[in-house]
Order: sequence, then C-alpha cells, then structure tokens
Amino acid sequence: MADANSEGEAPRCVGCGRRVKTLFVQYSPGNIRLMKCDNCKAVADPYIECEFMIILIDLILHKTRAYRHLLFNKLHIGSSLDKGILYQSILVHIVLDAFRISVSEGNKADRNSSRSMLSTIFICSKVLGNSLLGNVVFMAILLLGLRYILKLSFHIMRYREVLLAVIISSYFKLFLLTMMVWEFPSSAIFIVEIFVLSSNVVALRVMTQFPKAHCVGVCLVAHAAKHLTERWLLRTP
Repeated sequence: MADANSEGEAPRCVGCGRRVKTLFVQYSPGNIRLMKCDNCKAVADPYIECEFMIILIDLILHKTRAYRHLLFNKLHIGSSLDKGILYQSILVHIVLDAFRISVSEGNKADRNSSRSMLSTIFICSKVLGNSLLGNVVFMAILLLGLRYILKLSFHIMRYREVLLAVIISSYFKLFLLTMMVWEFPSSAIFIVEIFVLSSNVVALRVMTQFPKAHCVGVCLVAHAAKHLTERWLLRTP
C-alpha cells in the first residue's frame, strides 16, 4: 500500500485550507481511497478524481476550493518554489500584457495601417517596454500592499509564493490569443482584465487568508497603477 503524500510541505484540504498528512492512499494502480480532513471531516481534495474541464470550470467560477487544489495540491506552491518557474511565469505574463496593449492600440490605429518596417519595430519595442514597466509597477504595488496594508510578515519566499499565485491566477489572459484567429470587440479586453482582477483577488485570499475587502483593495490599486503607467507611457512621444 503506497502513501500519496509528497515530500516537502503537506498538502491542504480544499474545504477549510488546513494542512493534511495525505490526500489519498493508493492500494493498487487505479484503486485509491480519498482521505478526509481531520478538521472539517470532509474529503480533503475531491478534485483528485475530477476531469480537467471540471476543475477549469470551477476556476472560472472563482471557487476557492478549486484554487486551493491548483495552487497547493497540484502546483505545490509553498513546498519548494522554483525560481525558474517564477521567472518563466513573469515572462509569459509580460508578453501577454504586451499583446493586450498591441491589440488595444491596433484597434485604434486601423485607419493608419500603412507603416514602414522601422516604424513597426519601434512600436513593438515600445509596447514591450510599456508592458515591462507596467508589470514592474504592478508587482511593486502588490508587494507593498502585502507588507503595509495586509501586514504580511516579511519573508522573501513567502512573497515569491504569493506573487507566483497571483500571476498564475491571471491565466485568463491566454484568452487574448484567440484574437489572433477571431475578431472580438475592444470591450472584450476590458472584460478579460476584470476577470483577471477578480481571479487575482481569489488567489490572494487563498494564499494569505486575509479578508476579501483587503485583498480587493490591494489588487485594485496594483491593477490601477499598472494601467495608469501604461496609459502614461503610450501618450509619451
């Protein structure tokens, strides 16, 4: 009989958030028994037996249970944070934001579609720079909010975990890539950003267990600062 507990920090119950010794016990291949949480007496993580699409739907519905499953029991945030994963996630986040800015500005500049190659390269580099600086501001405001508003004790690994969770919860930005295939109104970008904001709030609550109002305030200020920075840079010649 094999124990499913992984090395490092123990997994968590998706219902109450408490740590559990193990999520399931495997008796033989394909024969497992889900374990219950000692605190809430419910099955610690029923998502283990769920299909990916069910988990994705619950993530879209902003269910904290699904976020705990993804962040703690699937990605194991908090056990051994790999810097490479964090840096790769930040890079993807910056590229997706650059794509969002280019799509937004491209919709406004459709009338002036005749551009030289040099002008196109300049615009692409400017958009990428705007996205980079906007995300630097976003991360700085987010970390400052964690320290001075949420009063999260300073620990570099803890801050990395929260930052990675917030970036991962911005997964809906991938929807922007569909704009390369299908045409959407410009309002779709605004809808995606609102969804990303609300998803960031859920991830922040799951990671810090702070009140919803505080998490909304921190995420809202960070997103507002990022977009104001991007608007200011785009208007700068």
